[in-house]
Amino acid sequence: MAKNPTIPEIARIAGVSTATVDRVLNRRPGVNPETERKVLEVMARFGTVPVRGRPRHSGHFKFAFVMPAMPPSFFDLVDRHIAQMAGEFRHQHVTQITLRIDCADSNKFAEELAALDEYDGIVLLAPDQPAVKHAVNTLVRSGVHVVTLLSDLSGSMRETLIGADDRAAGRVAGLLLGRMTRESDNASVLLVSNSTRFSFETDRGIGFTQIIEERFPWLNLSRLTLSEDEDKAYLGFKEYLEEKIDSMKLVGIYSAGTGTYGLCEALEEYHLTGRCSVITHALTDVNRSLLMSGRLDYLLDQDIHYCITMTARVLRALCENVRGALAVVQPRIEILTSENLM
Repeated sequence: MAKNPTIPEIARIAGVSTATVDRVLNRRPGVNPETERKVLEVMARFGTVPVRGRPRHSGHFKFAFVMPAMPPSFFDLVDRHIAQMAGEFRHQHVTQITLRIDCADSNKFAEELAALDEYDGIVLLAPDQPAVKHAVNTLVRSGVHVVTLLSDLSGSMRETLIGADDRAAGRVAGLLLGRMTRESDNASVLLVSNSTRFSFETDRGIGFTQIIEERFPWLNLSRLTLSEDEDKAYLGFKEYLEEKIDSMKLVGIYSAGTGTYGLCEALEEYHLTGRCSVITHALTDVNRSLLMSGRLDYLLDQDIHYCITMTARVLRALCENVRGALAVVQPRIEILTSENLM
């Protein structure tokens, strides 16, 4: 046996999970006496207290990029950027795998996430749900380094977020829409989001609401939740327009999540394209075409390639106990129009 055992080694020998070993080690409730006895016996055989993390016998590491298995093209865009970095990962002696997990059931998502304790580090893009945060805490306690990508899990034990300031992004969207309007007794702007509970949407909505209330009090702010699926978003927004179009002067829409193509299709049917400004996020192929055709006014973007590169570098530095591993320069928000697309 190793002289200084790790929690995963203790768990393997005792035939239990790393979370169980962690509970026994920290004397927390939730472990039956027989299981606790087995864990303590294994620890006694080693004769030392297990160390957190894994012994580093080589400079090679295993990282997992974990994302939702969802249809929106934004997640496919992130997936493509990760795949394009395969050569760089190999050069850094990193074995990388991308996992797409169904997040319709947050408990099931969390269960599958918590089972990934064989990896040295995990880059996580996931909904902000209590079960997911608990899974992150379990992984961190077992010695796995966890970094969130683009969307945070505040209150969890994740080590850092790599991504732009989404509350600031929401404020930028509000500033752009507000400056494109004139004072009117009946002018309205609409904040559209999804029900998937990603923190980037929540933070964007907060920032947007703040600046509309602070700088453009004459605008009536409404909120609408739509599906992330483009077809369902189209139908949902069309129904909304049928009900509201006669009673409101809609001058701007901020789509803080996905489903923007469906919004633009409905606006086209109601002859509102050009009269109602639209702002959204992420330079996907669909959003690029909307921007070029004039159906989308502004697109707020961040350098996803840079974010993915930084997550890998941070994880490697954490694994090697490098001082200042979390000193990261976060990406800036870019304002894209049809005139400055690369």
